[in-house]
Amino acid sequence: MEWTREQRYLPYEKHSALELLKLQAQAANSSYQMHYHVRPSSGLLNDPNGFSYYNNEWHVFYQSFPFGAAHGLKSWMHMTSPDLVHWQNHGLALAPDTEYDSHGAYSGSARVIDDRLFLMYTGNHRDADWQRTPYQLGAWLDKQNQVTKLDQPLFVNPDHISEHFRDPQLLKHDGKYYAIIGAQEKDTQEGHIDLWVSDELTTGWQEVGYVDCMADSMGYMCECPNLIDVDGHPVLIFCPQGLDKKVADYENIYPNMYLIGDDFDYEKAKLINSSQIPVNLDDGFDVYATQAFNAPDGKAYAISWVGLPDLSYPTDTENWANCLSQVKELHYQNGRLLQKPVAAMKELRGQAESFNGNVSHIKTGRQFEMSVDIAADQAGTLFLAAAQDLSAGLQVRFDTRTGKLSVDRSHAGQPVAPDFGTVRSVKLPVDQPLKLDVFIDHSLAEIFVNDGEHVLTLRFFNDPCQVWAGFDERINAHGTVWQLKNM
Repeated sequence: MEWTREQRYLPYEKHSALELLKLQAQAANSSYQMHYHVRPSSGLLNDPNGFSYYNNEWHVFYQSFPFGAAHGLKSWMHMTSPDLVHWQNHGLALAPDTEYDSHGAYSGSARVIDDRLFLMYTGNHRDADWQRTPYQLGAWLDKQNQVTKLDQPLFVNPDHISEHFRDPQLLKHDGKYYAIIGAQEKDTQEGHIDLWVSDELTTGWQEVGYVDCMADSMGYMCECPNLIDVDGHPVLIFCPQGLDKKVADYENIYPNMYLIGDDFDYEKAKLINSSQIPVNLDDGFDVYATQAFNAPDGKAYAISWVGLPDLSYPTDTENWANCLSQVKELHYQNGRLLQKPVAAMKELRGQAESFNGNVSHIKTGRQFEMSVDIAADQAGTLFLAAAQDLSAGLQVRFDTRTGKLSVDRSHAGQPVAPDFGTVRSVKLPVDQPLKLDVFIDHSLAEIFVNDGEHVLTLRFFNDPCQVWAGFDERINAHGTVWQLKNM
């Protein structure tokens, strides 16, 4: 469906309840729908927002356009969980219903302040000539999950920043409130992360300046910045649109990357001893807009949009699109991030079946976890979501002798963004064993390599009858497959 501007930005109250019910049924009955990941009840899901721990629950919101697979008039939908795995849907939380967010309640973050959760987000406003003005806005969520918006923006935008100024992350350091915001310098059209400070939270915000974190340009826009502490190291996660591939290698239309430093200077807006060259947070095809935060115990967690801007997906024809990744626990090791499934993912495990590399194929179904240990000095292909004769499916090619692993989705059903390639690869330690932990949820694959040294996340849209896995030849390997319950 081709959406007109008027259709994309039609006020929610102009849509009928019957229309929404039909869209919800269409999404729920899709053969590609996920069952243990956060996914849209209807329409399009994108950025995770407001990831936090409040009132003895985990909270995440997500960007939503519930009326179709289009980037239209955005709102925030609200989810809570006792364990970061089993999520309950509370429905609409932030609606685009004021002058300042009239054309969308865009992305933002959340922070516990006393006994309430403060939401800081970007309001998208356009005038009659379709000129955009972004506003950084605030709202309070109480223990009954009721939202009360502030009646004015938190501050006036500086003149030197263009209309691309969004996605605030609210922080607190040494008794002061800080916010990092994705920004584009008006004159140079270059992307930056802009730091702001306030003593009072709802008033008195002042610009500190652009964060000094890398010598090279960050491209033309830097979206979704996050600053977190991972095992004593400050980590800056961001999406540098238009980043020169000579600066850092990536293959997706837009990358989601990170930098690590030794410290962060809030007064000077500087990542001390920055690693300088950003690294892909996920080595697969479809991760973007990751949001991370530090829990009350200090642990770092992250959740991502599994989807990318400016791309289409096969379920667009079913009027729904995208999902969120599983939550990952972050750790620091040898200058890089490790990403691991949270402990409660094991609670989804049901029936288990063991196998070894002598078995040509095993029936897995479409909703499972597979743990595989492959010995050193091995090369081959692990097929996932495959036909019984392994003639089609996802292909995980590995060679522990040369130190390379690749994921190929070109034989796994309907094509997805083939202009940006159908194979993603990572380096492995040479002549070392290989460990894989694979999660499949109907049309979503998350592949953890060597205890989270790499993660490759991707969507695929294969024949629902392709429910087999196996090796293309005998391999010195063993593993377990668990059927997984719905969340």
